[in-house]
Amino acid sequence: MPDVIALLPDHVANQIAAGEVVQRPASVVKELLENAIDAQASTIQLIIHDAGKQRIQVVDNGVGMSPTDARLAFERHATSKIKQADDLFALHTKGFRGEALASIAAVAQVELQTKRVDDELATKIDMAASEIADQSFVVGPDGTSMVVTNLFYNVPARRNFLKSNTVEMRHIIDEFHRVALAHPSIGFQLIQGKTELFDLPSATLKRRILHIFGSKLEDKLVPVDEETPVANIRGFVLKPEAARRTRGMQFFFVNDRFVKSSFMHHAIKTAFDGLLVDGSHPGYFLAIDLDPQTIDINIHPTKTEVKFENEQSLFAILRSTIKHSLGIFQVAPTLDFEHNPNLDVPYAQNDQVVNRPQIDVDRNFNPFKDTAIPSGGRTNSAQWEALYQEVGSTASDAPELFNGTEELPTATEAKMFQIMQRYIVSATGNALLLIDQERAHQRVLYESFLANITHSNAASQQLLFPLTLSLTAMQKANFATYLPFLKEVGFDFGGSLSEDSIPDDVSIIGVPSQCDQSKAIHVFEDLFLTLESDQITEAFSPSDLLAKSLCRSLSIKSGQSLQDPEQAALVNNLFACKDTLVSPFNRKIFVSLTKEELQKKFS
Repeated sequence: MPDVIALLPDHVANQIAAGEVVQRPASVVKELLENAIDAQASTIQLIIHDAGKQRIQVVDNGVGMSPTDARLAFERHATSKIKQADDLFALHTKGFRGEALASIAAVAQVELQTKRVDDELATKIDMAASEIADQSFVVGPDGTSMVVTNLFYNVPARRNFLKSNTVEMRHIIDEFHRVALAHPSIGFQLIQGKTELFDLPSATLKRRILHIFGSKLEDKLVPVDEETPVANIRGFVLKPEAARRTRGMQFFFVNDRFVKSSFMHHAIKTAFDGLLVDGSHPGYFLAIDLDPQTIDINIHPTKTEVKFENEQSLFAILRSTIKHSLGIFQVAPTLDFEHNPNLDVPYAQNDQVVNRPQIDVDRNFNPFKDTAIPSGGRTNSAQWEALYQEVGSTASDAPELFNGTEELPTATEAKMFQIMQRYIVSATGNALLLIDQERAHQRVLYESFLANITHSNAASQQLLFPLTLSLTAMQKANFATYLPFLKEVGFDFGGSLSEDSIPDDVSIIGVPSQCDQSKAIHVFEDLFLTLESDQITEAFSPSDLLAKSLCRSLSIKSGQSLQDPEQAALVNNLFACKDTLVSPFNRKIFVSLTKEELQKKFS
């Protein structure tokens, strides 16, 4: 029987290793940025084309590499920081050039240009599928430029699993945020195509946070600073009122490396007990410095998971530190049952005599008595009753909730009523329907918004006083992508906005007819939260995602009371939809009970 075990060729082994390290364009971005940091760069530029699928370039002004090191960096298991096994537990760097370059070069075309300060010429290496195509000397600046093009060009199955450009770009920006926040002293720049998304100068951690997420966070940051024999903790937590419904603004760093730790996240959340509303998550930007020998950062190929040696001690220290910071800055509520501030008297009025106010009451006044009313008013109680009946008979039955955009209920509709402020009960034929009002309205709004986008016939109501929408750099990029669709559903913006020119503050001068003015900013907040979270899937098109986000934000909520005309209008509009069975989020809208099923309940 012949032997069946054989050594894999190097290029195949590299592709298998790449499957663990290079999962998507964001993985390449992470590795190249960390290499630039380890090269002692003070400025790093990231340039992205086609969400990283076509081209990723990282340019730094670091120490550069020699011609020999530049070539060896692409070899498997080549590294400058590990000489023996014990070095794995004393890591202070992220990986100088060699750890991931072999994997990247196995699934992409790579161009490296690097130069040290003392070298006269730069070294240029071209690689494709782990093979060196060319090595030469060229004129170039100090530092290193790494260009990765056509990612997964030789592994088409992997390329087919990449998501849309919107999703992949969001992952790239997430990685950029993590690296930039971990190293605020380094200047970073991110360019997408021809658009500059971020230009972050060297700054403190607080200024870096504000540069990335906007100045609106400045008064919501609570500093955290504690030194202990076990670990040093520094950074910021967001005040409870800034808590979000998603976990987007949560950054935890260990020895200047972004990590994920459900254990530490639980410690942080425990510190906010009693301060957060249900369903909200605290925001934080926390860095822990501790002895690298007490952690294991290499338990996952991407090095984002960490295992601590003293987990219980760290848990207690982190929780108490955050509680202490919240208390110092008077974020935690304090109750004094012996003191009522409403009864306080200003110091200047301590000696003044308090006089009881005099109230004159005309006990003979009766607005309904049969006397003349000035200014041509009605003159007797019968006329008052007539006025009431007149108003009641001429008032529109169209519910204000739907802004007059939906069909009115017909006179032949069956009687319906609301229970538990959530379900509408209606009888039809030989069945009883229980309709979830929130899901039903989501379906109605969803199909309405999709129709408006498709036919570009949305009605827009102009605002008397424009609203100002402040955008972060990431939100500006998302806003530019969805600007045409936002206009098609009925939003109107002041100034000459274009997808290539989005200001920091956008003026909203018109909203869709289904949107109340008071909800306009909330609608955009929900949209940005959706785009920054994991709710985007390959099945979503931009128009579909926008319609889903809008219907979720503007729909009737469970717990909201509806009048009879509102219930009828909602049911009529639901059954006029193309799909009446499930909501846009694939959840059942109603259940029916037949006459036979009801009779069985009483048998």
